[in-house]
Amino acid sequence: MLRPHPAGLDLKKLAAQIGARQKAREKLPTWYASDEVVFPPALSFEQASSERTAMYKASLVQGARLVDLTGGMGVDSWAFAQYVKRVEYVEQQPELASLAAHNLPLLGALNVTVQAGNSLAFVENLTESVDWLYLDPHRRDERGGKVVRLEDCEPDVSRPDVLTNLLARTNRILLKTSPLIDIDATIRQLATGSAGSVETVHVVAVQGEVKEVLFVLTQQAIAEELIEINAVNLLSNRSFILPFNRKDERRADVSFGNPQHYIYEPNAAVLKAGAFKLAASRYNLTKLAPNSHLYTSDALRPDFPGRVFSCQQTIKPDARSLRALVPTMQANLTVRNFPQSVAELRKKLNLREGGDTYLFATTLLNGDKRLLVTQKI
Repeated sequence: MLRPHPAGLDLKKLAAQIGARQKAREKLPTWYASDEVVFPPALSFEQASSERTAMYKASLVQGARLVDLTGGMGVDSWAFAQYVKRVEYVEQQPELASLAAHNLPLLGALNVTVQAGNSLAFVENLTESVDWLYLDPHRRDERGGKVVRLEDCEPDVSRPDVLTNLLARTNRILLKTSPLIDIDATIRQLATGSAGSVETVHVVAVQGEVKEVLFVLTQQAIAEELIEINAVNLLSNRSFILPFNRKDERRADVSFGNPQHYIYEPNAAVLKAGAFKLAASRYNLTKLAPNSHLYTSDALRPDFPGRVFSCQQTIKPDARSLRALVPTMQANLTVRNFPQSVAELRKKLNLREGGDTYLFATTLLNGDKRLLVTQKI
């Protein structure tokens, strides 16, 4: 960017392409592998699904025809094209639609048709029902700030008239929302005044970080406590999926007790989905306390959807006790149901970050505040 601009070469656009391509190496490896792909502006690239989350979404759909009503960069349309016979991409920004029309055929998505226009108007003009409608509403306000609630997004699918109109033209809707959205409140909101209800929810994490929450909507009425919720964690070499419903969670039989040989920390998708008791009952674990969301056992459960640690010692949360076990005073610290934050406790203990020791500050069943000194399995 600081070099003189040669005639006929826009270095600003070139630098933007190089920057996007660098990010695409991890986020979109198939797109990165093609030298002919042209990337959109930074905001559109940032808002696009990663290749892994797009392929997970695509695994949920099937049939002859899907309409992507918020086409954007086209990553989701590309993934859907591998599972559905015909995909129609609709995007209100002509520049993005033009890029998608260029990129998608290069990536093998020959069964995708691209057009620019208003998505809701496109639905109004459908002459026959489609198998799926997909929406990823725009989650930015006028000042460019991120928003979470459906009513702050564009289009606003929380409006009963909008949702009813969409459901009248499809068997199912797949709706992508913010990872911060309130799941139960959104389920109730989508069922209020519209012609359908939520069928399933998918909380999708990649390498332990929740990236998106998906809602599948149908015309059928489904009781809230029977809606299937899937806590999904996509790893580099495998995936963990914990399916359940609120009735399962409410009825789960869980025991409480003090730390045993192994400590289990659920992944972020399990915690976001709210499978607090099921994480214990499904894997035959003991919960440390009702609100601690840490689990323990004497026998190893390597299939647990989260991280597993061997517990070396349980001590009081003071520097003297800790130094006897960790002379370097360097450890990774996590707080679960504890009155101090990570920063506050790290300062109190004079603890440096890093190393091979993992500390969990938590509250036991009897109310004692303790540090669990562990090593990662």
